[in-house]
Amino acid sequence: MKKSRILNSYLNAAIADLGHGDLIVISDAGFPIGDNAKRVDLALEQDVPGIVDILDLMMSDFIYEACYVAEEQKNFNPQLFAKVSALSTRCPVTTVPHEKLIGEMRSKLKYVIRTGAFEPWGNVILQSGIDAPVWFEKPGAIAPSYYEDRVNYKEPK
Repeated sequence: MKKSRILNSYLNAAIADLGHGDLIVISDAGFPIGDNAKRVDLALEQDVPGIVDILDLMMSDFIYEACYVAEEQKNFNPQLFAKVSALSTRCPVTTVPHEKLIGEMRSKLKYVIRTGAFEPWGNVILQSGIDAPVWFEKPGAIAPSYYEDRVNYKEPK
C-alpha cells in the first residue's frame, strides 16, 4: 500500500505525469474545462470535496514553484485566500485577473482537478517545480541566485 496521503489513483497519476513548469488547477465545480486539459473529476456533491481539502492533499505530495489565484479571490473571498496562502509554504500566492486565469492560463493547463466546491473564485493553479535541493546537491552544480529560496526550502513539520 502506498505511504503518502493521496489514495486516488487518477490524482496520483496526474501528479506523476507533470513536468517542470506544467500547470494544474484545483478547480471549483463550475470551472470551464478546456479541450486540451485532462480531467480528474473528484466532485461528489455541492462542496464535497472542497478546494482546501484537495489543495492540502496536493501540496503535501507535490513540488510546486508557483501558486496562482484570481485577484477577485483575494478581494471578494478573503477567507479562502487566507487558507490558500497558509497552505502555500513553498512560495507566496500570486494573484492574476480572473479573466487571465480562466482564459490564457486555462489554455495552458495540463490537468484540471475538479472538486465539488461552490466557491467564488475558488480555482487555484499550481505550477510544477523541481526538488531543487536534490537537483543542486550534485558535486560541481551551482544553483543560480533565483533558485536560492528553492534550494534552501525545508518542508514544514
